[in-house]
Amino acid sequence: MSQKTLQNYIPALTGVRALAAYLVFISHYEYAFDESFPHSVKRFLQEFHFGVTIFFVLSGFLIAYRYYNNFYLTADWFKQYLKNRVARIYPMYFFLTIGAFIYYYFTGDAQVTAGFAHPFGLMLMNITFLRGFFNDLKFTGIAQGWSLTVEECFYFSAPFIFLVAKKYNKFYIQPLFVTGLGALLVLVFRNFIWYGFFGNFTFMMVYTFLGRCFEFFVGIQLALIIHKKGVARSNNLLYTYIGILMVFICPLIMSLLSIPKGWSAGLHNPWGIVTNNYLLAISIAVFFYGLLTETTVLKKVLSNKFVELLGKSSYIFYLIHLGYMYRYLHDGVNWLNDKVFEWYDKWGIAWHSPFEYDALNLLYIFIILNGISILLFKTIEEPLNHYIRKSDFLIKNKDANKVSPQSPGSATTVHSK
Repeated sequence: MSQKTLQNYIPALTGVRALAAYLVFISHYEYAFDESFPHSVKRFLQEFHFGVTIFFVLSGFLIAYRYYNNFYLTADWFKQYLKNRVARIYPMYFFLTIGAFIYYYFTGDAQVTAGFAHPFGLMLMNITFLRGFFNDLKFTGIAQGWSLTVEECFYFSAPFIFLVAKKYNKFYIQPLFVTGLGALLVLVFRNFIWYGFFGNFTFMMVYTFLGRCFEFFVGIQLALIIHKKGVARSNNLLYTYIGILMVFICPLIMSLLSIPKGWSAGLHNPWGIVTNNYLLAISIAVFFYGLLTETTVLKKVLSNKFVELLGKSSYIFYLIHLGYMYRYLHDGVNWLNDKVFEWYDKWGIAWHSPFEYDALNLLYIFIILNGISILLFKTIEEPLNHYIRKSDFLIKNKDANKVSPQSPGSATTVHSK
């Protein structure tokens, strides 16, 4: 790595994506350790949803590093910018969301629709990301897809954030304005019965861009620091390890907070929101700064070729780790367990089944989900990404051989000034 500028590709930041996705996975399935983990440890694991915050800070950093000094609010520039975002985010989300509603058609699983009376209309709200603005609908379709509404709002807003910051020198006031706008929407709509559209402050602060914007702004600020100072260091502090320690202190704090009635984690406590949206975001930026400027064992692990592949496929893993694909795998493991005991009864033996332990079954499913993610990445996501970028979608591709830099999801790419 250059002592003054950042190299074009940072494998460790791609590896971080896998780490973030796995943290979210742990937060959703901590109950599998009921028999062996004390309650305090399970509460700690339950707060590992902070992987989503890692994604948000990383997106802010990558988009700002790529575009802050290279944006032009012309129609063609904006079309190309949106084309790049769509190429990375949308195809797999679209296909997997359609899959969720096909699954609902055959199974009637109420988790897909949350009791919404019009499944087709709800499907349209899911594939257009609109469901993420409604508290009652945020977990419909692909439940974890609510975070993509947040991401898309940032993608649309980023060029204007950069414009205001550069032209009017108004950077730090912007997150206050954006969050204030969210609070105003809650004050206006909280008394309307409209599927929870900005229905309360907790929803706004945890599940919308207006409440989560500070995390992206922290990533942007890190990019501006790197732009200005490069990666040259004047001290010997190990920011990588200081940052990762700070990062894991935050879920510990949230695990000690009371869970408000009607919610599911310490994150939803007002102090949990402050910890997650603000303190955690800053801690993640410190961690990223270490990865960008230091050579550590952790950086080498995150830069490993296999971990890099896991990071590239982590977007698909994130989309499938919760929902219909997981349920099919879970049912399959239970079927195998029943079959094993049928064979034992037939043979007259009394052995343990390799599929009778919840924690072990979760490990099997985790491995299979990663395999499916890699397969879908290699056969569908990556080819479609390249195809859309080279196509005439939104804007005519003047030179098919000059493909624009990859967006932050597929391979974590940054460019120096």
